[in-house]
Amino acid sequence: MNAQIIDGKLLASHVRAEWKQRAARLTEQGLRPGLAVIMVGDNPASEIYVRNKVKACSEIGIHSEVHHFSANTNQDEVLDCIRVLNQNQHVHGILVQLPLPSHYINNQVITSIAIQKDVDGFHLYNVGALVTGNTNFAPCTPFGVTMMLEQHHIPVEGRHAVVIGRSNIVGKPMAMMLLERGATVTICSSKTRDLPYFTRSADILVVATGQPQMVTAEMVKPGAAVIDVGINRLPDGRLCGDVDFDSVKNVAGYITPVPGGVGPMTITMLLCNTILAAERYQKNASL
Repeated sequence: MNAQIIDGKLLASHVRAEWKQRAARLTEQGLRPGLAVIMVGDNPASEIYVRNKVKACSEIGIHSEVHHFSANTNQDEVLDCIRVLNQNQHVHGILVQLPLPSHYINNQVITSIAIQKDVDGFHLYNVGALVTGNTNFAPCTPFGVTMMLEQHHIPVEGRHAVVIGRSNIVGKPMAMMLLERGATVTICSSKTRDLPYFTRSADILVVATGQPQMVTAEMVKPGAAVIDVGINRLPDGRLCGDVDFDSVKNVAGYITPVPGGVGPMTITMLLCNTILAAERYQKNASL
């Protein structure tokens, strides 16, 4: 069996084309969607991510601005910046690039963002609202995964979905979103005893552990949809995911590559959330 490759780059380009039109309509009406990114410190990976987000904003017609603070900046100064951005009518989305320095309290920073501008979907309100299916903004990576499943007509309702990873950014919200769509969901971690027992029963397997190539062919049910959220750099410099792509592609029915799979969709959903926030702002302003 040769798995069908879920091309995240191709899907992202189609989705962005649609939302670019929506951004253009807003701009024509005098409201250009705006995203503010807050970055603290000089983490090389974060700098790349922020640069990619700014580039994507420019390509789709979103105004973006980066507020970059040194690593030794007091947390209160960053909170003050967020308070100002919360009141800025030209900024519809606010994103805090993680990780933050160790002396910061992440939840205090994230929850200072206005709920209607939390386009990353990390505010405790939005995360909690996933339980009821009424979140304002879904976290971008799980949101992108659900769209990949939808666009490839991969059934979710009634299927067994296994999520390996329990992070607040991917694992937990991913499980909630699959549950909301009618899947029977099992949440595992890299520490789960007899992990293959669970993964071999998965119709949909989402892997987000940060451990290179930990999921191998013998751990996958034939025909399953395997979504690899991880991205790791091997000693020889090559990038790889948490799934052993070369072996699993011969067993799975669908599989995402790394790079070029989930990554492009994560940024795309951030763009979509920002434009959606601007549309909601416009609607509320007209009431």
